[in-house]
Amino acid sequence: MDKIFPSNRPVLILAPMQDVTDLGFWRVMHHYGDPDLYYTEYFRVHRDSHPDKHILRSIDENPSGKPVIAQMIGQDIPHLIRTAEILQRHEVIGIDLNLGCPAPVVCRKNAGGGLLKHPDQINEILSALRPAISKLFTVKTRLGFDTPEEFPALLEMFARHPLDALTVHGRTVREMYRSKVHHSFIAQASQQLPFPVFANGNVLSVRLAEETLAATNADGLMIGRGAIRNPWIFRQIREKYDGHEPFIPTFRDIREYIEVLYRETSPSDLREEAKVSKVKKYMNFIAQGLDPENTFLNRIRTARSEKEFFLFCDQHLLHDTPFPPEPPTIALVCSRSERLPN
Repeated sequence: MDKIFPSNRPVLILAPMQDVTDLGFWRVMHHYGDPDLYYTEYFRVHRDSHPDKHILRSIDENPSGKPVIAQMIGQDIPHLIRTAEILQRHEVIGIDLNLGCPAPVVCRKNAGGGLLKHPDQINEILSALRPAISKLFTVKTRLGFDTPEEFPALLEMFARHPLDALTVHGRTVREMYRSKVHHSFIAQASQQLPFPVFANGNVLSVRLAEETLAATNADGLMIGRGAIRNPWIFRQIREKYDGHEPFIPTFRDIREYIEVLYRETSPSDLREEAKVSKVKKYMNFIAQGLDPENTFLNRIRTARSEKEFFLFCDQHLLHDTPFPPEPPTIALVCSRSERLPN
Protein backbone atom coordinates (compact mmCIF):
# COMPACT_ATOMS: atom_id res chain seq x y z
CA MET A 1 0.00 0.00 0.00
CA ASP A 2 2.91 2.37 0.75
CA LYS A 3 3.87 2.41 -2.93
CA ILE A 4 0.67 4.23 -3.94
CA PHE A 5 0.99 6.98 -1.31
CA PRO A 6 2.36 10.28 -2.63
CA SER A 7 5.05 11.88 -0.48
CA ASN A 8 3.37 15.27 -0.07
CA ARG A 9 -0.36 14.61 0.21
CA PRO A 10 -3.06 12.02 0.95
CA VAL A 11 -3.82 9.40 -1.67
CA LEU A 12 -6.71 10.24 -4.03
CA ILE A 13 -9.10 7.44 -5.00
CA LEU A 14 -12.02 7.14 -7.42
CA ALA A 15 -14.94 5.62 -5.53
CA PRO A 16 -16.66 2.50 -6.89
CA MET A 17 -20.10 3.48 -8.18
CA GLN A 18 -22.20 0.73 -9.69
CA ASP A 19 -23.11 1.26 -13.36
CA VAL A 20 -21.09 4.49 -13.34
CA THR A 21 -17.36 3.85 -12.83
CA ASP A 22 -17.09 1.50 -15.77
CA LEU A 23 -14.32 1.40 -18.35
CA GLY A 24 -15.85 4.32 -20.25
CA PHE A 25 -15.87 6.51 -17.16
CA TRP A 26 -12.29 5.50 -16.36
CA ARG A 27 -11.35 6.75 -19.83
CA VAL A 28 -13.02 10.07 -19.01
CA MET A 29 -11.13 10.33 -15.71
CA HIS A 30 -7.87 9.54 -17.49
CA HIS A 31 -8.61 12.37 -19.93
CA TYR A 32 -9.11 14.95 -17.18
CA GLY A 33 -6.67 13.80 -14.49
CA ASP A 34 -6.50 10.35 -12.95
CA PRO A 35 -6.83 9.56 -9.27
CA ASP A 36 -3.92 7.71 -7.69
CA LEU A 37 -6.00 4.56 -7.31
CA TYR A 38 -9.10 3.11 -8.96
CA TYR A 39 -11.67 0.83 -7.34
CA THR A 40 -13.86 -1.23 -9.66
CA GLU A 41 -17.62 -1.49 -9.58
CA TYR A 42 -18.50 -4.34 -7.27
CA PHE A 43 -18.46 -7.92 -8.47
CA ARG A 44 -21.63 -9.62 -7.22
CA VAL A 45 -20.70 -12.87 -5.50
CA HIS A 46 -23.05 -15.80 -4.86
CA ARG A 47 -23.23 -19.52 -5.55
CA ASP A 48 -23.84 -19.15 -9.30
CA SER A 49 -21.81 -15.99 -9.91
CA HIS A 50 -18.93 -15.44 -12.28
CA PRO A 51 -16.93 -12.19 -12.41
CA ASP A 52 -18.78 -9.71 -14.61
CA LYS A 53 -17.05 -9.48 -17.97
CA HIS A 54 -17.64 -5.74 -18.36
CA ILE A 55 -16.01 -5.04 -14.98
CA LEU A 56 -13.08 -7.31 -15.84
CA ARG A 57 -12.64 -5.18 -18.97
CA SER A 58 -12.07 -2.15 -16.73
CA ILE A 59 -9.15 -4.00 -15.18
CA ASP A 60 -7.74 -5.63 -18.31
CA GLU A 61 -8.09 -2.51 -20.50
CA ASN A 62 -7.31 0.06 -17.79
CA PRO A 63 -6.34 3.15 -19.83
CA SER A 64 -4.51 4.93 -17.04
CA GLY A 65 -1.83 2.52 -15.87
CA LYS A 66 -2.80 3.50 -12.33
CA PRO A 67 -3.27 0.71 -9.77
CA VAL A 68 -6.66 -0.98 -9.41
CA ILE A 69 -8.42 -2.66 -6.50
CA ALA A 70 -11.26 -5.03 -7.39
CA GLN A 71 -14.32 -4.81 -5.15
CA MET A 72 -16.57 -7.73 -4.22
CA ILE A 73 -20.02 -7.74 -2.63
CA GLY A 74 -21.69 -10.76 -1.06
CA GLN A 75 -21.74 -12.91 2.06
CA ASP A 76 -21.15 -16.50 0.87
CA ILE A 77 -17.65 -17.27 2.16
CA PRO A 78 -16.64 -20.14 -0.20
CA HIS A 79 -17.71 -18.13 -3.23
CA LEU A 80 -16.08 -14.92 -1.98
CA ILE A 81 -12.84 -16.91 -1.68
CA ARG A 82 -13.35 -18.44 -5.14
CA THR A 83 -13.97 -15.02 -6.69
CA ALA A 84 -11.04 -13.38 -4.90
CA GLU A 85 -8.74 -16.07 -6.30
CA ILE A 86 -10.03 -15.44 -9.83
CA LEU A 87 -9.73 -11.65 -9.55
CA GLN A 88 -6.13 -11.88 -8.32
CA ARG A 89 -5.15 -13.42 -11.65
CA HIS A 90 -5.89 -10.05 -13.25
CA GLU A 91 -3.91 -6.81 -12.99
CA VAL A 92 -5.12 -5.69 -9.57
CA ILE A 93 -3.10 -4.73 -6.51
CA GLY A 94 -5.79 -5.89 -4.13
CA ILE A 95 -9.32 -6.96 -3.28
CA ASP A 96 -11.95 -4.90 -1.43
CA LEU A 97 -15.02 -6.11 0.43
CA ASN A 98 -18.06 -3.85 0.12
CA LEU A 99 -19.80 -3.31 3.46
CA GLY A 100 -21.18 0.09 2.50
CA CYS A 101 -23.73 -0.18 -0.30
CA PRO A 102 -27.05 1.11 1.15
CA ALA A 103 -29.29 0.06 -1.75
CA PRO A 104 -32.31 -1.77 -0.27
CA VAL A 105 -32.14 -4.51 -2.93
CA VAL A 106 -28.58 -5.26 -1.79
CA CYS A 107 -29.21 -4.99 1.96
CA ARG A 108 -32.17 -7.34 1.77
CA LYS A 109 -29.77 -10.01 0.51
CA ASN A 110 -27.61 -9.52 3.60
CA ALA A 111 -24.83 -8.00 1.49
CA GLY A 112 -23.13 -4.62 1.33
CA GLY A 113 -24.39 -2.37 4.10
CA GLY A 114 -26.85 -5.06 5.12
CA LEU A 115 -23.99 -7.06 6.64
CA LEU A 116 -23.40 -4.30 9.19
CA LYS A 117 -26.40 -5.70 11.09
CA HIS A 118 -24.38 -8.91 11.54
CA PRO A 119 -20.87 -8.08 12.81
CA ASP A 120 -20.20 -11.69 13.81
CA GLN A 121 -20.76 -12.74 10.21
CA ILE A 122 -18.43 -9.97 8.99
CA ASN A 123 -15.82 -11.23 11.42
CA GLU A 124 -16.06 -14.73 9.92
CA ILE A 125 -15.83 -13.38 6.37
CA LEU A 126 -12.73 -11.31 7.12
CA SER A 127 -11.07 -14.22 8.89
CA ALA A 128 -11.68 -16.49 5.90
CA LEU A 129 -10.76 -13.99 3.18
CA ARG A 130 -7.46 -12.73 4.57
CA PRO A 131 -5.54 -16.01 4.01
CA ALA A 132 -7.04 -16.31 0.52
CA ILE A 133 -5.85 -12.87 -0.58
CA SER A 134 -2.14 -12.65 -1.29
CA LYS A 135 -2.42 -9.06 -2.47
CA LEU A 136 -3.82 -6.07 -0.57
CA PHE A 137 -7.06 -6.63 1.30
CA THR A 138 -9.22 -3.56 1.99
CA VAL A 139 -12.75 -2.95 3.23
CA LYS A 140 -15.24 -0.17 2.47
CA THR A 141 -17.79 0.41 5.23
CA ARG A 142 -20.38 2.76 6.62
CA LEU A 143 -20.68 3.79 10.27
CA GLY A 144 -23.35 1.21 10.99
CA PHE A 145 -26.76 0.20 9.79
CA ASP A 146 -29.09 2.21 12.03
CA THR A 147 -26.93 4.60 14.04
CA PRO A 148 -23.31 5.82 14.22
CA GLU A 149 -23.19 4.49 17.76
CA GLU A 150 -22.64 1.07 16.18
CA PHE A 151 -19.28 2.20 14.80
CA PRO A 152 -16.98 1.79 17.86
CA ALA A 153 -17.79 -1.92 18.05
CA LEU A 154 -17.19 -2.26 14.30
CA LEU A 155 -13.84 -0.51 14.72
CA GLU A 156 -12.79 -2.98 17.38
CA MET A 157 -13.69 -5.80 15.05
CA PHE A 158 -11.81 -4.32 12.06
CA ALA A 159 -8.75 -3.72 14.26
CA ARG A 160 -8.49 -7.45 14.98
CA HIS A 161 -7.85 -8.21 11.31
CA PRO A 162 -4.66 -7.43 9.35
CA LEU A 163 -6.36 -5.28 6.73
CA ASP A 164 -4.33 -3.03 4.44
CA ALA A 165 -6.81 -0.13 4.52
CA LEU A 166 -10.35 0.78 5.54
CA THR A 167 -12.53 3.26 3.65
CA VAL A 168 -15.17 4.87 5.85
CA HIS A 169 -18.24 6.51 4.35
CA GLY A 170 -19.26 8.81 7.17
CA ARG A 171 -22.96 7.97 7.22
CA THR A 172 -25.06 4.99 8.27
CA VAL A 173 -26.94 2.78 5.85
CA ARG A 174 -30.26 4.31 6.93
CA GLU A 175 -28.92 7.81 6.32
CA MET A 176 -28.19 6.86 2.70
CA TYR A 177 -26.80 10.17 1.32
CA ARG A 178 -29.20 12.54 3.06
CA SER A 179 -27.36 13.56 6.23
CA LYS A 180 -24.18 15.46 6.84
CA VAL A 181 -21.04 13.32 6.94
CA HIS A 182 -20.05 12.45 10.51
CA HIS A 183 -16.37 13.33 10.32
CA SER A 184 -15.71 12.65 14.00
CA PHE A 185 -16.23 8.91 13.52
CA ILE A 186 -13.81 8.81 10.59
CA ALA A 187 -11.33 10.66 12.80
CA GLN A 188 -11.84 7.99 15.46
CA ALA A 189 -10.97 5.31 12.90
CA SER A 190 -7.86 7.24 11.80
CA GLN A 191 -6.69 7.49 15.39
CA GLN A 192 -7.39 3.93 16.49
CA LEU A 193 -6.66 1.67 13.54
CA PRO A 194 -3.16 0.38 12.78
CA PHE A 195 -3.64 0.66 9.01
CA PRO A 196 -4.57 3.51 6.63
CA VAL A 197 -8.06 5.01 6.69
CA PHE A 198 -9.67 6.68 3.68
CA ALA A 199 -12.48 9.22 4.11
CA ASN A 200 -15.51 9.02 1.83
CA GLY A 201 -18.61 11.17 1.52
CA ASN A 202 -19.44 14.66 0.18
CA VAL A 203 -15.97 15.52 -1.11
CA LEU A 204 -17.28 17.76 -3.88
CA SER A 205 -14.56 20.42 -4.14
CA VAL A 206 -11.02 21.32 -3.09
CA ARG A 207 -12.45 23.23 -0.13
CA LEU A 208 -14.44 20.23 1.06
CA ALA A 209 -11.44 17.97 0.50
CA GLU A 210 -9.35 20.18 2.78
CA GLU A 211 -12.18 20.37 5.31
CA THR A 212 -12.58 16.59 5.33
CA LEU A 213 -8.87 15.94 5.76
CA ALA A 214 -8.56 18.50 8.56
CA ALA A 215 -11.53 16.99 10.38
CA THR A 216 -10.59 13.33 9.95
CA ASN A 217 -6.79 13.15 9.62
CA ALA A 218 -7.46 10.47 7.01
CA ASP A 219 -4.69 8.98 4.89
CA GLY A 220 -6.67 9.42 1.70
CA LEU A 221 -9.86 10.63 0.08
CA MET A 222 -12.25 8.45 -1.88
CA ILE A 223 -14.29 10.64 -4.23
CA GLY A 224 -17.31 9.57 -6.28
CA ARG A 225 -20.08 12.06 -6.92
CA GLY A 226 -17.64 14.96 -6.79
CA ALA A 227 -15.72 13.43 -9.70
CA ILE A 228 -18.91 13.08 -11.75
CA ARG A 229 -19.77 16.75 -11.33
CA ASN A 230 -16.20 17.95 -11.73
CA PRO A 231 -13.76 15.55 -13.45
CA TRP A 232 -10.87 17.96 -12.70
CA ILE A 233 -11.19 17.44 -8.93
CA PHE A 234 -8.19 15.09 -8.59
CA ARG A 235 -6.05 17.47 -10.64
CA GLN A 236 -7.26 20.43 -8.58
CA ILE A 237 -6.41 18.80 -5.25
CA ARG A 238 -2.95 17.87 -6.51
CA GLU A 239 -2.38 21.44 -7.73
CA LYS A 240 -3.41 22.79 -4.32
CA TYR A 241 -0.91 20.54 -2.54
CA ASP A 242 1.80 21.47 -5.03
CA GLY A 243 1.33 25.15 -4.18
CA HIS A 244 -0.38 26.07 -7.44
CA GLU A 245 -3.71 27.75 -8.01
CA PRO A 246 -6.18 24.99 -8.88
CA PHE A 247 -7.62 24.99 -12.38
CA ILE A 248 -11.06 26.63 -12.57
CA PRO A 249 -13.22 25.24 -15.39
CA THR A 250 -15.76 27.40 -17.21
CA PHE A 251 -19.23 26.45 -18.34
CA ARG A 252 -17.71 25.99 -21.80
CA ASP A 253 -15.31 23.44 -20.34
CA ILE A 254 -18.29 21.62 -18.82
CA ARG A 255 -19.93 21.53 -22.26
CA GLU A 256 -16.82 19.84 -23.65
CA TYR A 257 -16.74 17.42 -20.71
CA ILE A 258 -20.34 16.37 -21.33
CA GLU A 259 -19.50 15.56 -24.94
CA VAL A 260 -16.49 13.47 -23.86
CA LEU A 261 -18.69 11.74 -21.29
CA TYR A 262 -21.34 11.00 -23.90
CA ARG A 263 -18.81 9.62 -26.36
CA GLU A 264 -16.78 7.50 -23.93
CA THR A 265 -19.55 5.99 -21.79
CA SER A 266 -22.02 5.03 -24.51
CA PRO A 267 -21.34 1.74 -26.31
CA SER A 268 -21.45 2.14 -30.08
CA ASP A 269 -24.16 -0.48 -30.44
CA LEU A 270 -26.52 1.34 -28.06
CA ARG A 271 -29.60 3.00 -29.54
CA GLU A 272 -29.45 6.79 -29.65
CA GLU A 273 -32.26 7.25 -27.14
CA ALA A 274 -30.56 4.81 -24.78
CA LYS A 275 -27.28 6.75 -25.08
CA VAL A 276 -29.09 9.97 -24.18
CA SER A 277 -30.78 8.23 -21.28
CA LYS A 278 -27.42 6.95 -19.99
CA VAL A 279 -25.77 10.37 -19.99
CA LYS A 280 -28.77 11.87 -18.15
CA LYS A 281 -27.71 9.83 -15.12
CA TYR A 282 -24.56 11.92 -14.94
CA MET A 283 -26.43 15.15 -15.63
CA ASN A 284 -28.29 14.88 -12.32
CA PHE A 285 -24.94 15.77 -10.72
CA ILE A 286 -23.44 18.07 -13.35
CA ALA A 287 -26.47 20.25 -14.14
CA GLN A 288 -28.10 20.54 -10.75
CA GLY A 289 -28.35 24.08 -9.42
CA LEU A 290 -26.67 25.75 -12.41
CA ASP A 291 -29.56 28.22 -12.71
CA PRO A 292 -32.12 29.41 -10.12
CA GLU A 293 -35.06 27.43 -11.49
CA ASN A 294 -33.05 24.38 -12.59
CA THR A 295 -34.22 25.14 -16.11
CA PHE A 296 -31.23 23.47 -17.72
CA LEU A 297 -31.60 20.23 -15.77
CA ASN A 298 -35.34 20.09 -16.39
CA ARG A 299 -34.88 20.65 -20.14
CA ILE A 300 -32.12 18.04 -20.33
CA ARG A 301 -34.44 15.49 -18.76
CA THR A 302 -36.93 15.93 -21.62
CA ALA A 303 -34.37 15.32 -24.40
CA ARG A 304 -34.87 12.19 -26.48
CA SER A 305 -32.34 12.63 -29.28
CA GLU A 306 -28.64 13.45 -29.35
CA LYS A 307 -29.35 16.61 -31.35
CA GLU A 308 -31.91 17.86 -28.84
CA PHE A 309 -29.70 16.99 -25.88
CA PHE A 310 -26.69 18.92 -27.16
CA LEU A 311 -28.85 21.82 -28.35
CA PHE A 312 -29.92 22.32 -24.73
CA CYS A 313 -26.28 22.05 -23.65
CA ASP A 314 -25.22 24.69 -26.17
CA GLN A 315 -27.98 27.06 -25.12
CA HIS A 316 -26.97 26.92 -21.47
CA LEU A 317 -23.24 26.23 -21.40
CA LEU A 318 -21.47 28.00 -24.26
CA HIS A 319 -20.08 30.87 -22.21
CA ASP A 320 -16.96 31.51 -20.18
CA THR A 321 -18.45 32.03 -16.74
CA PRO A 322 -16.47 30.10 -14.11
CA PHE A 323 -18.17 26.86 -13.14
CA PRO A 324 -19.06 27.02 -9.41
CA PRO A 325 -16.73 24.77 -7.39
CA GLU A 326 -19.65 23.44 -5.35
CA PRO A 327 -23.35 23.09 -6.12
CA PRO A 328 -25.39 25.91 -4.52
CA THR A 329 -27.15 23.42 -2.26
CA ILE A 330 -24.98 20.45 -1.36
CA ALA A 331 -27.97 18.71 0.18
CA LEU A 332 -29.55 18.47 -3.28
CA VAL A 333 -26.58 16.53 -4.57
CA CYS A 334 -26.79 14.26 -1.53
CA SER A 335 -30.43 13.37 -2.19
CA ARG A 336 -29.96 12.92 -5.92
CA SER A 337 -27.09 10.54 -5.30
CA GLU A 338 -29.44 7.94 -3.88
CA ARG A 339 -29.81 6.93 -7.51
CA LEU A 340 -26.28 5.54 -7.23
CA PRO A 341 -25.52 2.71 -4.84
CA ASN A 342 -22.04 3.69 -3.62
